[in-house]
Amino acid sequence: MNRLTTMPSLPAIKLAFTATTQRPAEDRVQLYEPVGEESPIATFVPQNYERNYAYPLVVWLHGQDQNECDLPHVMRHVSTRNYLAVAPRGAEPSDEVEGGYAWSDTPDGVEAATERAFDAIEQVTSRFKVHDGRVFLAGVGAGGTLAARLALRHPGSFAGVATFDGALPTGNAPLGRVNELRTLPILLAGSRESESYPEEQLCSDLRLLHSAGATVSVRQYPGGDDLTTAMLADFDRWMMEIVCGAAANV
Repeated sequence: MNRLTTMPSLPAIKLAFTATTQRPAEDRVQLYEPVGEESPIATFVPQNYERNYAYPLVVWLHGQDQNECDLPHVMRHVSTRNYLAVAPRGAEPSDEVEGGYAWSDTPDGVEAATERAFDAIEQVTSRFKVHDGRVFLAGVGAGGTLAARLALRHPGSFAGVATFDGALPTGNAPLGRVNELRTLPILLAGSRESESYPEEQLCSDLRLLHSAGATVSVRQYPGGDDLTTAMLADFDRWMMEIVCGAAANV
């Protein structure tokens, strides 16, 4: 099992990793660019990007006390070819980690996160060709909880939502659009020894979603609160099953 590690301090990155950048081959497949110093959004462009192909889009919400700089590292282990991806920065500076940011599940925090997520989608779709029926929302930890909150609130906007070691949101009627969310694929992924998302909570979330008639896939992994390469590889397979299934039904 390979864990994805992050630096304790996450300064903003202003450089772009492009096909002409002199870096190892696995890094040259990436374009990472916060869109201007004041705009906290990172974009990932796949290897051999085809301008005329409408790509699935991954919207990634980083974990607590991290930031959008995680995106290239995450996508390297999801797929370097299959997706465009974008990551907004958390709305609140971290009190614990310099350069890190936090998400809030308060009403104001959810509104701020919603605006950032949809602004990120708008920015990437204005510059690249995105399949508007294949936009996936995902996150880790608090970012996973928020991803679930946003997708359950706007189920028609997403092809699926995945949360890694992030519990379902509570309060403010997260299942208020129950009839619409039944067509929203949901991936719940957790670690057996997770302190932030224990097995009992994952099982409780699964029962709740089943009672609502949602389409749910569950993955459980060994270890504690770590985002691993196995999780991200399964995330890729889960999305591809949805994409290929949708294509077969066209």
